[in-house]
Amino acid sequence: MVTGGAGFVGSWVCERLLELGAEVVCVDNFVTGMPDNVRSFESHPRFELVARDISAGLQVGGDVDWVLHLASPASPVHYLRLPIETMKVGSVGTMNALELAERMGARFVMASTSEVYGDPLEHPQHEEYWGNVNPVGPRSVYDESKRFSEALTAAYRSERGVDAAIVRIFNTYGPRMRADDGRAIPTFMSQALAGEPITVAGDGSQTRSICYVDDTVDGIILLAASEEAGPVNIGNRDEMSMLGLAERIRDLVGSMSPIEFVGLPTDDPKVRCPDTSRARELLGWEPRVGPDEGLARTLSWFRAQEPEYAAS
Repeated sequence: MVTGGAGFVGSWVCERLLELGAEVVCVDNFVTGMPDNVRSFESHPRFELVARDISAGLQVGGDVDWVLHLASPASPVHYLRLPIETMKVGSVGTMNALELAERMGARFVMASTSEVYGDPLEHPQHEEYWGNVNPVGPRSVYDESKRFSEALTAAYRSERGVDAAIVRIFNTYGPRMRADDGRAIPTFMSQALAGEPITVAGDGSQTRSICYVDDTVDGIILLAASEEAGPVNIGNRDEMSMLGLAERIRDLVGSMSPIEFVGLPTDDPKVRCPDTSRARELLGWEPRVGPDEGLARTLSWFRAQEPEYAAS
């Protein structure tokens, strides 16, 4: 079972599991997930799509071996629009998913985020770092829901014996991202393709480490197939500034769009880069897709979604 399976990362997890021969139940309430994300394999004989809010309960017929919990709004545009829903899926939704895993004797993997590190005072970020998070700021609805989800997952593992693990995902990108989700790569690409100003927050010096979705999915599957509890960082250490990323995308598109600087969002992290030593040592995981290849693949997908961009 994949909760949030019609979301950006969730849909790729579902597709990969089908390729590996699994029977997959995808649960999504489509608040931010998209039916188009699962359209290409919706009729697969080993795929079942269940339209349901996991915060309202979670039942499934038959046996379940893995519960991969990816349900949550994940972009600032969406979680700031849905603050209560975000907190609810991170708390009640996570509990329901854990209860299902406990009933089924299933392996449980909770998809956490690099946002649990907040605006970090240690760089790069390793799993032992506790983070620097504003618990009442606008971003807290996402940051704290994921931190609570991690605590709940750890409690079910220690108190109830649930075979549970935590993966911390860093800045994943690729095809199936929503153009309107407010994250840097889809925003910059959409603006560059349309010939509009590329809006860079602050002075653009803040950094992110971008990881192509295929590599992220590899990490999630490897953790699920292991006996490790985590948390385990999954991300690419190719750290770059937001201004550098905007210029890179503009050059890739071949656009003449100017760079326009806008206000920095409240509590926006100044740096972000994962220490992935644990993933390498415990899972044998390394990212394989570099930013040049990953951005080119993503751009091709965005152009395919908007025919008017095909010749740009």
